[in-house]
Amino acid sequence: MNILLVYPRYPDTFWSFRHALRIISKRATLPPLGLLTIAAMLPREWDKKLVDMNTATLTDRDIKWADYVFISAMVVQKDSVLEVIKKCKRLGAKIVAGGPLFTSECEEFDDIDHMVLNEAESTLPLFLEDLSKGCAKHIYTSAERPDISKTPVPQWSLANLKKYATMSIQYSRGCPFDCEFCDIIVLNGNKPRTKTTGQILAELEALYNRGWRETVFLVDDNFIGNKRKLKEEILPAMIDWQKGKKFPFGFMTEASINLADDEELMELMGKAGFDSVFIGIETTNEESLVECNKQQNRNRDLIASVKKIQNHGMQVHGGFILGFDHDPESIFKSQSNFIQKSGIVTAMVGLLNAPRGTKLYQRLKRENRLVEGKFTGDNTDGSLNFVPRMGREKLLNGYRNVLTSIYSSKQYYKRVKIFLKEYKPRKRKGLPQLRFWHIRALIRSMWVLGVLDRDRWYYWRFFISTLLKRPRSFPISMAFAVYGFHFRTIVRKYTKTPIQDIKA
Repeated sequence: MNILLVYPRYPDTFWSFRHALRIISKRATLPPLGLLTIAAMLPREWDKKLVDMNTATLTDRDIKWADYVFISAMVVQKDSVLEVIKKCKRLGAKIVAGGPLFTSECEEFDDIDHMVLNEAESTLPLFLEDLSKGCAKHIYTSAERPDISKTPVPQWSLANLKKYATMSIQYSRGCPFDCEFCDIIVLNGNKPRTKTTGQILAELEALYNRGWRETVFLVDDNFIGNKRKLKEEILPAMIDWQKGKKFPFGFMTEASINLADDEELMELMGKAGFDSVFIGIETTNEESLVECNKQQNRNRDLIASVKKIQNHGMQVHGGFILGFDHDPESIFKSQSNFIQKSGIVTAMVGLLNAPRGTKLYQRLKRENRLVEGKFTGDNTDGSLNFVPRMGREKLLNGYRNVLTSIYSSKQYYKRVKIFLKEYKPRKRKGLPQLRFWHIRALIRSMWVLGVLDRDRWYYWRFFISTLLKRPRSFPISMAFAVYGFHFRTIVRKYTKTPIQDIKA
């Protein structure tokens, strides 16, 4: 068979990093890891082709070539998904769909031929068996939490790695916590399931053999969900592998704030090459943390915890949420102040929304506060799928104030300097390998940020002061400058839209 694997487009949002990617001549942040893993699970004799619509155009010729079009997507990609479905239907192509969007909203896609939902290790073999017999069903679903120690290495040969800023692998699925608003436990469960040491090393080896020498993102729901295995098996093996290869990769991942409580774990992560971690801070208001059952963040000095992680050589990218029932009117100012003092440069501030299946969704439904059909999957676009206690207009105005404050050039560059005072990167032998695209990106950033951008004065002042006072921090500082340009561009676009015109 000819199998076309299609990954729909992301909208232009904080998470897309689209405006930063243009400066560094990349087309997308991450490859479609799920589809590449699915490709490795399909029969070897089948011909496969990947079209990531974030890096390439989906043509009629691609679709006509295929016996089946496999689509995987998250909710935020829904608009692009609908375009792909329409195109496939016009050309008479058969569609097989899976992933978070279809698993959570399968009833909205009756025109898809086959839906392989939940985790593919459980449902894809059933579909393939029925397909071979000529009796494939419309929906395949399973409540099983499969053993991912049997999941194959992604089929990287299908992807053009040069188009991406970062590669990705997955070590575990599931999270031991139970936050009310989060659909991770709905999709992947409360008990973290992990791959073996051999699998992780094989996946790193596969990327290394493809010539990759940049950052690798471990896209786990919570990387530290099973600390013992990390400390005793995985991280020591990764350290040895990195040493043997002369540290070709830097790593980033997602974890909970209790990482700051484990000195040994942070030390091992630093030795393995981890230099960034995304953490859900969510809110500075203790009552809101109680409301959403974010127990791991309660009764602690969050700024001290963040700085502790930064002191171990890891940037902290933070997730923040506005719109909890217990948020006071002062939340906007306290959230902005916290972000500034913490030195969290990449602060993803979004509005509370209720994904289907979550405890928040069920509670709001009981309270008759849901606005059905308004969940976009992008909590930074100003849309809300529920009626907030604070009042919609007050919440949206406050949200805008936070964004314009923390992503103003003055505050942003000041926050980078706060971060650099705490950041203690681990020293490694030799210098990072300088590549041509690094030089090209620096020159392009100097033109875009230093000439075209209206805030160019802040850029040049930051550029010169970093070069003179912190030359060792110059590369990471210039990367932050490019990120800041992306965030400012998104905020400017968002604040141009009158609140009354934002999706209600």
